[in-house]
Amino acid sequence: MSESPSRPRALVTGGTTGIGLGIATAMADAGYEVTATGLTDEQVAAVPRRRHLSAVRLDVTSAESVAAVLAPFHELAALINCAGVIFRDGAEYDMATFQTVIDVNLTGTMRMCAGAHGKLAAARGSIINTASMLSYFGGPSIPAYTASKGGVAQLTKALAVAWAPEGIRVNAIAPGWIATELTRGLVEDESRSAAILRRTPMQRWGEPGDVAGVAVFLCSEAARFITGAILPVDGGYAAV
Repeated sequence: MSESPSRPRALVTGGTTGIGLGIATAMADAGYEVTATGLTDEQVAAVPRRRHLSAVRLDVTSAESVAAVLAPFHELAALINCAGVIFRDGAEYDMATFQTVIDVNLTGTMRMCAGAHGKLAAARGSIINTASMLSYFGGPSIPAYTASKGGVAQLTKALAVAWAPEGIRVNAIAPGWIATELTRGLVEDESRSAAILRRTPMQRWGEPGDVAGVAVFLCSEAARFITGAILPVDGGYAAV
């Protein structure tokens, strides 16, 4: 990993695709030295080559993998947890699948936060977790994803209270319908996309950059008195 000593360090899990990549790129533009993580060699290799952004492999379900990725950091100004998995079509009613989703989305988030705790305290840094509009609404075909994102929201509040005395701020972003490779099928399905847009007051799909700007803000000095917040980035979807 290349490092610029004058730049604060940021780690973005799940930062090689979609919303995570958007955040990693925006953080590099904002002056951070960013390490993005992906689950596979292919994801890591696909990250665009640019200054102040590197990529490594990480499996958030593995304590050994988490420790290896965190080891090079003396301190960490920002940890942004975007690594996640989702299954559809009722697959999450299978208990093994349910446990997999929880282990990645919720336990993986805690594994990263706990592992980085000391490094974040050294920098009086900031954590941003990825919640969801399903932190608030029920998802009948994806009970594990819904439960995991509800858990992420509450975990965010718990850590915010616990770690505030150390100068660590902990917030979460709750994205709405964001156009990424993961949601391509919905974007291209005219009837389902139309239903989403009817419910969204701003009448468009979100873009990764819409979420990235909020992440940069929450990590900045401008947000110095914000902790324990779950910030919807959904075009007003949750307000309807």
